[in-house]
Amino acid sequence: MVLVSHPSGNENVSAVVSGLFERDLLSAYCTCILWRPENLLARFVPGGMRALLERRSKVQLPPELVRTRPLREILRNLLLKAGQGRGIKGEDNPISVDGVYRDLDRYVAGILPRMQRSDANLRGVYAYEDGALHQFRVAAKLGIHRVYDLPISYWRTNHAFSREEAELKPAWRGTLKALTDGPRKCARKDEELALADTIVVASDFTRSTLEGYPGALKKTVVIPYGTPAPSGVARKLTSKAQPLRVLYVGSLQQRKGMSYLFDAVSLAGSAVTLTLIGRKGGTCAELDIHCAQHRWLESVPHREVLAEMSRHDVLVFPSLFEGFGLVIGEALSQGLPVITTANTGGPDILRDGKQGFIVPIRNPEAIAARLLQLHQDRELLLEMSEAARTRAGELSWQAYKDRTVALVREAVAAE
Repeated sequence: MVLVSHPSGNENVSAVVSGLFERDLLSAYCTCILWRPENLLARFVPGGMRALLERRSKVQLPPELVRTRPLREILRNLLLKAGQGRGIKGEDNPISVDGVYRDLDRYVAGILPRMQRSDANLRGVYAYEDGALHQFRVAAKLGIHRVYDLPISYWRTNHAFSREEAELKPAWRGTLKALTDGPRKCARKDEELALADTIVVASDFTRSTLEGYPGALKKTVVIPYGTPAPSGVARKLTSKAQPLRVLYVGSLQQRKGMSYLFDAVSLAGSAVTLTLIGRKGGTCAELDIHCAQHRWLESVPHREVLAEMSRHDVLVFPSLFEGFGLVIGEALSQGLPVITTANTGGPDILRDGKQGFIVPIRNPEAIAARLLQLHQDRELLLEMSEAARTRAGELSWQAYKDRTVALVREAVAAE
C-alpha cells in the first residue's frame, strides 16, 4: 500500500492517485482540498469559489482514504481572489505556495508512524518536489520506500538557464522566478532527492538535468504524461489567404521563452495572429506591451482552453526549460500541431515534421520559419493535424496510470 500526497492534485497527480486506488494499492491520499460536488453544502458556495474548488474534484475516493489540510490553501486562494497577492508571497510565509507545501509535508510526516502501526502493508510514500522532505525523513527511519516525482527540471539547471537569460534579456528578469529561490529552499530540494529511492520524471530532458546533481542518485524513470482523448472532429483545409492562427498556453514568463515567441510573431508579420492564454508570471514592462498588442486571456476554464485549441492552427510552446508541458499533449488531442523546443516533453511524444516541429531554444528565426511554412502549406498543416489526433490516441492517461502503477508496485515489493 502507498500513501500519496500533493496540495492541489492536478491532472498527473490525479492519474497516479486513481491508478493506485483502482489496483487496491492506495493507503491514503493527503491533499489540501478535495471537492465533493454532491455534498449538500456545495450549493451554498459562491460561484467564483466553486469554480476554483471544482478543479479539486478530479479524483473521487471513499472518505476514509482522504486526509485534508484545507485552511492555508483556502486562505491563500481567498487572498488571491481579493487581489491581495502580495500577502501570500515569500518562501517563509505560512500561506504562500511554499508554506502550503511544507505544511502538508509535515502533516504527512506526523501521521506516518501511526499509519504504519495500523496498516502493516504500508510500504511506500509517493510525494512531489518541495513537499517531500519531512515525510521522507520519517519514512527512511521506518523503512518505507520513497518515490519522488520531479515535475520540472532540476533546480541547478533551472538557475543556470535563468542567470543566462537575465543577462541575455535583462528586461525580462522580473519574470524569472527561479532567481528568487533562497538557499534553504534549494538545500531542501537536494535533500529530497538524496532521500528518494525512486525518482519519476515526465521527460528525457528532465532526466538529463539531473546530471547536474552533485551526488549519486538512485533509480530514475521517465514516464511521459498522458493526453486527453482525441477530438472526434476532423480539421478542414484552410486558405493561406487567411492568417495562421497561433496559440500560446501557459504562464507568461521568460522561462517559457516568451520574448522569443513575440520576436517570432513579429518576424512572421501579417501572416499570423497570436492568442495568449495564461497569467503574467512576474513584473515586466515589455510583457505588458505585448499582451496589449495581441489577444490575451488571463484565465479561462480548462474546457475553454481545449475549445480555443480547436479554433487555432498551431500551438507554439518555446520553453527554455520545462518538466514536460501538459499543453503539448492537450494540443495534439485537439488536432493542433505543436512547435516546441527540445527542452520540453515534446521530443517524448511527438515526431519532428509529423505532428509539429522541434526547434532550438532562443531561436525566433526558427519559429518564424516554421510558422511561415505552415501558413503557406495548408495541406501540410492539415496532415499534421490528423497526425496529431492519431498520436494523442496513443498517449492516453490510462497508459500513464498503468506504467506508474507498475513502477510503484515493483518498487514497494522490493522493500
